[in-house]
Amino acid sequence: MAIFCFLVDQRKQVRGRKPAAGLCSRCGGGAVVADMRTSTRFCGLPFYRKAWKAIVCHFCGAVLKSYH
Repeated sequence: MAIFCFLVDQRKQVRGRKPAAGLCSRCGGGAVVADMRTSTRFCGLPFYRKAWKAIVCHFCGAVLKSYH
């Protein structure tokens, strides 16, 4: 009998932040420009990484705009 491991997960990490002008439309918190990195893993082994920028709410963490 074969045991298959179909565990795929994706992590978003904030690499750096800088203040940005504007407020969050959801909670009213301040916005920041963040350098993001997405890592996709299969069975715990990373097989895809992508770096991108996003405008993120500092308070609630919502991604307001992304630049891939």
